Amino acid sequence: MFDVAIIGCGPVGAFAANLLGKSGASVLVIEQEARPYPLPRAVHLDHEMMRLFQSAGVIDRVAGDMRDTEGHMHVGADHGVIRYMGTVGRARPFSWSNDYFFYQPELEDHLREALIDYPNIVVQLGVAFEGLEQGADGVTLRLSGGHSEQARYVIACDGARSAVRKALNIKLDDLDFEEPWLVVDAEVDGPVRFPDLWGVPDTADLQKLSVMMCDPRRPATIVPGRGNHRRWEFMLLPGEDDQAMMELQAVAALVEPYLSGVPHKVVRAATYRFHGLIAERWRQGGVFLAGDAAHQTPPFFGQGMCHGLRDVANLAWKLELVLKGQAPGGLLDSYQPERDPHVRAVISAAVGAGRYICMLDPEAAAERDAKMREAARGAQHGTAADLIPAIATGIVATDTAGAGERFIQPRVGDLLLDDVTGGGWRLFTRTAIDSDDVTVVDLAQLDDDGAIAGWLTDRKADSVLIRPDHYVFGTGKAADLIARRNALIAGAAHQEIAA
Repeated sequence: MFDVAIIGCGPVGAFAANLLGKSGASVLVIEQEARPYPLPRAVHLDHEMMRLFQSAGVIDRVAGDMRDTEGHMHVGADHGVIRYMGTVGRARPFSWSNDYFFYQPELEDHLREALIDYPNIVVQLGVAFEGLEQGADGVTLRLSGGHSEQARYVIACDGARSAVRKALNIKLDDLDFEEPWLVVDAEVDGPVRFPDLWGVPDTADLQKLSVMMCDPRRPATIVPGRGNHRRWEFMLLPGEDDQAMMELQAVAALVEPYLSGVPHKVVRAATYRFHGLIAERWRQGGVFLAGDAAHQTPPFFGQGMCHGLRDVANLAWKLELVLKGQAPGGLLDSYQPERDPHVRAVISAAVGAGRYICMLDPEAAAERDAKMREAARGAQHGTAADLIPAIATGIVATDTAGAGERFIQPRVGDLLLDDVTGGGWRLFTRTAIDSDDVTVVDLAQLDDDGAIAGWLTDRKADSVLIRPDHYVFGTGKAADLIARRNALIAGAAHQEIAA
């Protein structure tokens, strides 16, 4: 009987295994493919994911292959900027850059290799999930080859076509967005050309921005990657055939305006349907859906894989407490109430962006451009990170300032905050207090140039309690925060969470 079985060893499943392995849980990982998929799929992640890699102890493995970039830009029908979500010159309260691009096969290799360090993790590659039965003691998995395994809990990280979700007969809530796109990955030995762009800071490097061309003649995205990898995404127009658009000549014609005279090699061209979908249930008994098995988002803000990593970061600390007998199983009921609104808000924003990006009527596109430029005039630009809302229900003290926000990670001397204070529950306070439940950090002893003290002052608070996934539990008096945390974990508010 394993503590947790993870179905799927893509980035989300492998990350979940690393987090749970570090907690000491016995983990079984099932993956039907013997090797990671050899071509890139996901390409973007943000500062929060880098911090989660810190938490899982894999940051040194993955950081060297990340390319930090300068955000996102949307370009209108006249090739002028209509929305700029860049990070040039902006503060980095989390220390990591806001945006990174990567090569998925490398990331998966690093995350899988890290599992070797854990004797409490068993990985079975080339083994397919075929079904499950749930009982009072846990979940029995039926696997290919006629054998079975048992686990107290199961996390399904098996992708958009999740066999586990289908076995549980869980339906998807369709957010009514489906558009066909051609995705082209290429190795490019030189800079990509862009039209003259209005409204971009002189210090911005166009080779380090993902650029969405909202051109009614053919909407397209140009994405920087690590090394010399570049990605294009081209919307298919009405009447175009998927197979024909993947042919070499068609692909060459689409990328030629950006690569004329630049040596390059196309490594993949594939058509996809961009969806906005969310599972109606994320938990059924001892089985949880995570990542694309639970939700699918259009890629316009690069948050698809990030959602999945947040899912398992949310689950992992709760599973650890339950497995160690430090919390009732009802704590796990907070998973969907916390994550679903979070995911839904970002997917809805991506769907909304998709609707204006995919406009094919020239007059409507020109009207869109004028309205977006007028709305942006004189306003400070946001970033994609600003789309991530606070956690609004669950294991948070929702009536306190800053509750549910992602907490900052300042530098402490030459180190990052989490490397100095460790993970888990942490109380940053100006008031001396002892606790067996959380790590207490006296701000007077923390050399962070007053960053956390300033954060507290802005929220008129004496102390802040941080969850293991780096979200703010709440602010206020130190003793009150610990008492509220213990009451919520013990189950005092589970009926309220479920409601």
